[in-house]
Amino acid sequence: MQHFKFYNRQDILSLTKLRRFETKLGERIQCITDPAQFESVLKTSSAQFVLFGIPEDIGIRANMGVAGSESAWLPFLQSFLNIQSNDFFSGEEILLAGHFDFGDILHLIENTARTDEEKIEAYRHAVQTIDEEVEHMVKLITEHQKVPMAIGGGHNNAYPMIKGSAKGWYKAGKLPLAQINCINLDAHSDYRPVEGRHSGNSFRYAEEDGYLQKYCIIGLQENYLPQNVWIDIVNNPFIDCITFEDIFIHGKRSFVQAVMHATGFTEDTLTGIELDLDVVQNTLSSACTPSGVSALHARQYVSLAADDTKPAYLHICEGATRLADGRMDIGTGKLISYLVTDFAKAFITARVTTRV
Repeated sequence: MQHFKFYNRQDILSLTKLRRFETKLGERIQCITDPAQFESVLKTSSAQFVLFGIPEDIGIRANMGVAGSESAWLPFLQSFLNIQSNDFFSGEEILLAGHFDFGDILHLIENTARTDEEKIEAYRHAVQTIDEEVEHMVKLITEHQKVPMAIGGGHNNAYPMIKGSAKGWYKAGKLPLAQINCINLDAHSDYRPVEGRHSGNSFRYAEEDGYLQKYCIIGLQENYLPQNVWIDIVNNPFIDCITFEDIFIHGKRSFVQAVMHATGFTEDTLTGIELDLDVVQNTLSSACTPSGVSALHARQYVSLAADDTKPAYLHICEGATRLADGRMDIGTGKLISYLVTDFAKAFITARVTTRV
């Protein structure tokens, strides 16, 4: 993982605003003191989750989308580390590893590719490098039976999240095969054809490579569903979807019923929990929408999914605080911090309740 930057205690405290009579997550969260001992720390740490960032937009560029998803990680971290540590959530349950930095790859492409076609080809080739490093990180985490929590970055990273989790949980003895299910709250299926890796075809690649068993999409927008992809979904018994229109326009299911349908569809094995922020109304992302689910719905989704599945990982992607076209929204980072804590709290509560 040559592009991974590990954080030490001082890195974390530099982003934490210390205040007398209060304790912040940044003061309680676990960290890596020596990157060379990362695997040993994973083996001995009491943390249930390992949090890391993938701040890149190469996969989005490869899908001809609006760049800028690399901008969400630091604002998220600043918000997250300054949450109060209390009886609701102390922070000790999370090990903060660090983030990937693929800036050198992007710089090389931008300075060598001459045409748009050359850039698209180069971006798609570069995504394969990102895939390999993210997969390795996720496999390390899951084989030590920790739950990865990744903040992107483009949705291209769903593929290495699925692949790395499947391999890691299998090596840990938690799966009979290196294969998991996945639930995705998303305006798009990201099931486009195999045409070179990008943010729009992670689930297709994961399925074709045998790492994805069942896949359920919630909130799929009918206006942005290619007919060929729709036909593939309808004809595949291992894929299900509940469109945004069926929930909010036609009223066939409530939002909670839709989420519970997805958790039921994927309940037979470990399940990756995906949330693409382009589904959340008026949230800055590579494909932001004026008509989508609310932030409250997104929070309900991650909480219900953590409670009612066997989570293989959490992946929140496509959010941005600054896009290449100039649009800005500093609130995206804070929204992601809510989503991460909601997931962690529900996961911990569900396991404590089960033990009792």
